[in-house]
Amino acid sequence: MSDAAAARPAASAESVPELPPYIGITLAEVRLVKTAADVEDAQAALLAADVVGFDTESKPTFQKGQSSDGPHLIQLATDKLAYLFQIGAAPSPAWPALKAVLESELTMKVGFGLSDDVRRLRAKLGIEPARVVDLSVALRGGQRNDLGAKSAVAKFFGQKLQKSKKISTTNWASPRLSERQILYAADDAQVALRVYRHWIAAGNTLPPQRAAKARRPPRPRPPAQER
Repeated sequence: MSDAAAARPAASAESVPELPPYIGITLAEVRLVKTAADVEDAQAALLAADVVGFDTESKPTFQKGQSSDGPHLIQLATDKLAYLFQIGAAPSPAWPALKAVLESELTMKVGFGLSDDVRRLRAKLGIEPARVVDLSVALRGGQRNDLGAKSAVAKFFGQKLQKSKKISTTNWASPRLSERQILYAADDAQVALRVYRHWIAAGNTLPPQRAAKARRPPRPRPPAQER
C-alpha cells in the first residue's frame, strides 16, 4: 500500500448517506373490523379491488418446541385503506368475509414472505387463499435470495422502511392493540401493494398464475380383515 493510500481514511458506514424515511399509512387510513357493518364494508371494498396487500401477524412463541396458534391478526389493504381483522379462538362473524376475499379468484393478494401466513390460515381457519403472489420471490429478479419488504422499499423507492423488532414481537393476540401495533401491521400490508403497483407501472409483468388445485379427499381405508 502506498503512503498516500494509507493516509486516506477508510470509508465507514457513517459516510454512506442515509435514505429518507418511508412515509407509511396513517391511523385515519386504518379500519379495525369489529362490527357487522365493518365486516360488510370491508368485504365490499376488498372484493371490488383488483389487487390487495396481504399479511398476517401471530403472537410470538418463546419456548422451545412451542407451536404458534396464529394467525391472530389478518391485514388486507386497498390503495386507500387497510383493514385489520383480529382473530381469536372463538369463531368470528368476519370469518365468512375473510374466506370470501382470500379465496376469491378475482382479487389478487400480494405480500412478502407469505408461506407461513398461508399455512396458518389453512390450519386455523380452513381458508385456502387463492391468487396469492409472494413478492419476495416474484420481484427478486436474478438474485438468489428472496427480496424482503425493507430491501424492496430501498430498491424501488429509495427510502428506508422502519421495521421495529420490538413491535414485531409484541402480543398480537391482545384484544386491544396499541397505535404502534396498528400502524406496523397496516403498513406491512399496504407497503406490499404500493411496491407491486410501482413495479407494474414500470412495465413489469407477473408470469401466468397457476390455478389453485382442489385438494382431493383422503381415500377411505379398507376395513380390517377379521382373523
